[in-house]
Amino acid sequence: MFDFIPTHNCGMLREEHVEDAVTLSGWVHRHRDHGGLIFVDLRDRFGLTQLVFDPEKNATLHAEAEKLHSEWVISIKGHVRKRAEGMTNPKLSTGDIEIIVHEMDVLSKAKTPPFSIADETINVNEELRLKYRYLDIRRGNIIKKLVTRHQAMLATRQYMDAQGFIEVQTPVLAKSTPEGARDYLVPSRVYPGTFYALPQSPQLFKQLLMVSGLDRYYQIASCFRDEDLRAERQPEHTQIDIEMSFATSKQLFPIIERLIQTIFKECINVDITAPFREMSYHTCIERYGTDKPDLRFGMELHTLDDIVEQSEFGVFLEQLQGGGTVKGLCVRGGAGISRKGIDNYTAFVGTFGIKGLAWMKKQDDELSSGVAKFFTKQLQQEIMQRLDVKENDLIFMVADEKGRCNQALDHLRRKLARDQGLVDPNKYEPLWVTDFPLFSWNDEEQRLESEHHPFTSPALEDLHLLDKDPMKVSSSSYDLVINGHELASGSQRIHNPELQEKIFRTLKLSPEEINNRFGFFVEALKYGTPPHLGIGIGFDRLVMILTKTDNIRDVIAFPKTQKASDLMMACPSSVSQEQLKELQISITNTEFSLK
Repeated sequence: MFDFIPTHNCGMLREEHVEDAVTLSGWVHRHRDHGGLIFVDLRDRFGLTQLVFDPEKNATLHAEAEKLHSEWVISIKGHVRKRAEGMTNPKLSTGDIEIIVHEMDVLSKAKTPPFSIADETINVNEELRLKYRYLDIRRGNIIKKLVTRHQAMLATRQYMDAQGFIEVQTPVLAKSTPEGARDYLVPSRVYPGTFYALPQSPQLFKQLLMVSGLDRYYQIASCFRDEDLRAERQPEHTQIDIEMSFATSKQLFPIIERLIQTIFKECINVDITAPFREMSYHTCIERYGTDKPDLRFGMELHTLDDIVEQSEFGVFLEQLQGGGTVKGLCVRGGAGISRKGIDNYTAFVGTFGIKGLAWMKKQDDELSSGVAKFFTKQLQQEIMQRLDVKENDLIFMVADEKGRCNQALDHLRRKLARDQGLVDPNKYEPLWVTDFPLFSWNDEEQRLESEHHPFTSPALEDLHLLDKDPMKVSSSSYDLVINGHELASGSQRIHNPELQEKIFRTLKLSPEEINNRFGFFVEALKYGTPPHLGIGIGFDRLVMILTKTDNIRDVIAFPKTQKASDLMMACPSSVSQEQLKELQISITNTEFSLK
């Protein structure tokens, strides 16, 4: 065996290296026997290099090359030569050269993989890919995303250091202070019957650091939430966690905007324009039906209640009389959508509880459809003016409870944009969403709960409403949205201990609950707390946007399934009775299915 340390990687050799002696190490990507010469594509994470085994130059080595199989790990020594005329491969960065092999060592043999490594175009079941995640990563696409993830982390650390922020690691074993999602609990062996919790975020720790006098903190933090998962969620995720003292959003926003600009420029060479747009929560809901709108296309929502009230459209009038609303949107050039297509969109909004989708097309300067007859020419003109309808446009309208209308039209708007090719994948539209309500109402439990978390400061001008009408209180909170993804969330924090306790009481927390869950924090606030604020940037979602994927598992090295299981490690899994005995834990139900 010779020294397998490579002199070059498999993506760097060019014509200027011709006649150089080289050592390469990697995986056999493809093996081709042309009845004389044997060609092998050698792969590492940087690319491919073509190897040539010539029987006339070394018959023994040629015979060894005949035995090679895909995914064997080999190391070779040879010299670089220019490929013959007409044999170059413009698809490869190394496509102008090849290596004549003089020596080879087989470092490791491989079983036949459960799916093709060489051909990423072959669709492979995701469960199989997750079970053999190390092979899936080896295919290359995931590696590229992990490299982007690394670049984003590096850019973050360099930028935050230049801004005077100090990176501090906060505990992973902490106190259970559930604020929304369930905590992951860790039993203590030393203190039987007690538990640590894995942090949903470093929220309390970073506020305590502000109390401690560390005025600018950040951390690329691991966070854990035991919640039902979606395409953008994992039970463990990473966020860029930031907090600063003696500042307001006026100081924070430019810092975050420059951070986002830096990451996009460093990672994908895209310039993001700043300052970012700002829009209130209520304006977002009214115009787009959601607090995380995609602004890369128009198609704003408009309320049509006042116009519909003057019509003879009984279905909509009935909804208005029952306290509902009517909202609509305009699809540019949508008159070409077929009746079958409209029926499909009607079925689509039906999945959100909407019973019907009314439509009208503007053709020959007038609105036409079965619904148009219920509206006078004057009312039709008012609808066209409000929705800015042009020739060959299509109007969609729904009537229902306001929240249901907004949810359905939000999803319909996004689907229409995709179907009509209105989404530019190379365009990025950041938006600060501000002035969220401080509280939301939990119908199931019939109580108030924090819209963000209970440490968010109310808007000072709304403090007088806390006692008499808390649902009207706005918060000093903000989200950063990019292309329909909620990328970050933050707020001005409560630094006054009396106000903090009042918020706890408004949330119907008893003195015992406050003390048990937050007593240490409330005590800390009493020792001189500076005004402070912060934000948490969803790092996984950020990398999703940078790499243009809709699947969060694509940007995490070893992710969980949508049911929070790890198919590769086969966990969660049972543990031995000895371990349980040490923890003084007994299991009453051991039946579960790992998927």
